Amino acid sequence: VMAAGPLTGTGAPTGARYMVMTKSPLTGAITCSNAGGRFPTELKRTGYDGIVFSGRAPHPVYLVIHAGQAELRDASHLWGKTTHETTDMLLDETDAKARVACIGPAGEHLVRFAAIMNDKDRAAGRSGVGAVMGSKNLKAVVVRGQERVALADPDRFKAFNNQILGKFKAAAKETPLGLTINGTAGVVLTTQHLGVLPTKNWQQGTFEGWENIHGERLTEKYLVSNKACYACPIGCGRKTRVEDPVFAGEGEGPEYETIYAMGSNCMIDNLAAVVKANYLCNELGLDTITMGATVACAMELADRGYLSDKVVGRPLVWGDGEALVELTRMTAYRKGFGNRLAEGSYRLAESCGHPELAMVSKKQEFPGYEPRGAQAMGLAYATSPIGGSHMRGDPAYFELFGIPQPVDPHQWEGKAKITKAFQDLSAVIDSAGLCIFFAVRNLAGKTLDVPPDGIMEYLNAATGLEYTLKELMRAGERIITAERQFLVRAGMSRKDDSLPKRLTHEPMPSGPAEGKVCHLEEMLEEYYQAQDWTSDGVPTEKRLASLGLT
Repeated sequence: VMAAGPLTGTGAPTGARYMVMTKSPLTGAITCSNAGGRFPTELKRTGYDGIVFSGRAPHPVYLVIHAGQAELRDASHLWGKTTHETTDMLLDETDAKARVACIGPAGEHLVRFAAIMNDKDRAAGRSGVGAVMGSKNLKAVVVRGQERVALADPDRFKAFNNQILGKFKAAAKETPLGLTINGTAGVVLTTQHLGVLPTKNWQQGTFEGWENIHGERLTEKYLVSNKACYACPIGCGRKTRVEDPVFAGEGEGPEYETIYAMGSNCMIDNLAAVVKANYLCNELGLDTITMGATVACAMELADRGYLSDKVVGRPLVWGDGEALVELTRMTAYRKGFGNRLAEGSYRLAESCGHPELAMVSKKQEFPGYEPRGAQAMGLAYATSPIGGSHMRGDPAYFELFGIPQPVDPHQWEGKAKITKAFQDLSAVIDSAGLCIFFAVRNLAGKTLDVPPDGIMEYLNAATGLEYTLKELMRAGERIITAERQFLVRAGMSRKDDSLPKRLTHEPMPSGPAEGKVCHLEEMLEEYYQAQDWTSDGVPTEKRLASLGLT
């Protein structure tokens, strides 16, 4: 399922998101992979809110939606092409003003963490949604929209939108996390100084070479310009260019999560190598988080003697930027050792007899925040319905950045209720078609259990449904609980709300979080109570009935 939200394309700040929903080939769980750019708005302007694909085409096809018509066309000539090549060819074939979402060779070869790329460099990246497109022989979706997005009360919407846009513009250079200035790459500075920058496959929380890969260095050496999604006043996207003779290229990114996964996590402080691997992921259609984390896992397996293969014609060692780039390309085509990497870090480590070295929850690799130094992040990773993720409730905002108010990151007591509230809130934001950075900019500061300032007003003006705050947050609760029911029916339970023992039993060796472990089990008890689920993580009949889900 590809679906836009009621605020997608309306002109609401950051209202440029769509979701791709399916069952993940990486985790076996439900997934909902989120992307921005221009494609989501163009989809909305076709007059359709969503597309459902079922079955499998007998040969490669692509879908075109234009002027209210939908047509499947032959894509045999596109099979094998990169996402950039595919996009250019389809714009030539259809309409130069259309927008394209497509898969690259990774999706065609059913890499378990293949991404769907739209507008060339925007990724619905997590959980292998691109592999599902590949399994259906669906190469691309082309949309050309010419309709205005309908609003229930245009005057009310416009008046409120002008008010909120004014606030954004007034603080253009003061956006939280420095997003306009250094993009998400600026987060490296914070995580390093707080001791939660995952390093050496999560063996430690600080990286000696961090200054070579942080956001200011990216801006200084490689930034060409900012790049914003539709209707976004923040502009955190990075258009970059590398002229290094070994790693030359240009495109978008990398984001913070990419820099952690391919940089500190692999002990690589050569930013040019990280940027180049990021470009390849965009062009070949790979999730950068899982790609980098799987290479890091392979490096530890090799370091410990569990992986003897000379996977790139030489032993695999920490810090080898050229190996990172080569392995990224091999993975997309499942060539050589890339065929094993294409299964993700859990299956790789398990095949070597050491699944404990895969830093995953529900077999999905973590984003870049160490739970031993940010307790609620560990709970969020473990209980995320899509596996290790920071996009389905991100406690890093309050634990690490003090948004909307500071909370001790090392304290675990009381974190379950806050984590649940942020998960509910994230579900609302995603479903509305907004970016999570709208919440960062506008989170109300009174309590931690209210939605971002303005979402309710925007939704009511756009839809005419007149949500109350209580109804809006119950929508978030309903989403989280419905997803949980999917997991229960897929055979998952408390045993799958887990973290590697490295994070729960091995104290952080150094840095500001030295001596800490993540207290997951203690937080899980409180979390299940807050959700009104059983001690095994199953929603009670009472809970289902209260949300209308029986």
